[in-house]
Amino acid sequence: MSTSVATRATEIVLPGKVEPSGLEVRTRDLPAPDTGQVLLRMDATGVSFAEQQMRRGKYYDQPPFPFVPGYDVVGTVISTGPGVDAGMAGRRFAAVTKVGAWASHLLIDAAELVPVPDGMAAATAETVVVNGITAWQMLHRTAEVRPGGTVVVLGANGGVGSILVQLAWHAGITVIGTASARHHASVRELGATPVDYHDPDMYDQIRKLAPDGVDAVFDHVGGPGIVESWRLLRRGGTLVSYGTAATKNEEGSSQLPVLKLFGQLAAWNSLPNGKSAHFYSFWAGRRRRTEFQRRLAEDLTEVLRLVADGVLTPQIAAEIPLSDAASALALAESRTVIGKVVLVPEA
Repeated sequence: MSTSVATRATEIVLPGKVEPSGLEVRTRDLPAPDTGQVLLRMDATGVSFAEQQMRRGKYYDQPPFPFVPGYDVVGTVISTGPGVDAGMAGRRFAAVTKVGAWASHLLIDAAELVPVPDGMAAATAETVVVNGITAWQMLHRTAEVRPGGTVVVLGANGGVGSILVQLAWHAGITVIGTASARHHASVRELGATPVDYHDPDMYDQIRKLAPDGVDAVFDHVGGPGIVESWRLLRRGGTLVSYGTAATKNEEGSSQLPVLKLFGQLAAWNSLPNGKSAHFYSFWAGRRRRTEFQRRLAEDLTEVLRLVADGVLTPQIAAEIPLSDAASALALAESRTVIGKVVLVPEA
């Protein structure tokens, strides 16, 4: 199915360093899909930590302002361009976009799409796209934690953390998860032993639960606390750093905190203690596009299968109309919710 008729799209624009209320709504006409492209109608997109950093100009390699945010999307193919299987039209797919998904419609390369299981709600699938791939790859490709091991998940109530907890529990791994006290009951239900991250003795509390050290720590916070995460590891353990949330409100270069972190991890890896430290980057290896896309599709397909089988329960914090993206971003930044805030089409 293809068309030459332009499609009117509503997009959310991040104009510069603004508060969530500074997001702008615009409409524009999208041309018909080009060779290899499809026109996708957005059924659900999400608010990730990346957007929280981007509005501050703190994301490591964000595009220049203004731009349309939106790290991932679940949508239905409306039309296909030349060279694309016309049978894709009418079917639901997921994709990781990095930017551009906060829109009612978008043009995207067909090669970027991963099928969503029939009958799965769009918001359910959306919740595990970038978050699910990230959690799966960190646990099984980076840390390679084996059944019987013990791991620490910082922010166990968050979008990535809540999936990490469930994946680890499913794999026979003991999980210690940090979260504020109000989220402890939910974290237990996911499969982790909760520890209050407001407790100044948080790391001592973790050591009491795992006196011999842990096999892996998944740390999205960075900052001074990364040293304590490293110290939690037993010999042979792995630190997986995947963010610098501790510095998101600091002024200055968006790259400096990451570069400092790279230096610290490299220094630790030079020590003869059997431990290892990694910085997980979702986009690592993208220059080898075919292999990157194959691995992404393979991992997302596995995560979606676990959702369909009831092994993973996506944590949807709220479903908010696209035009109210400002409220969605503010809610995500409030740190008062479990899981992911999802943007959906207008009612």
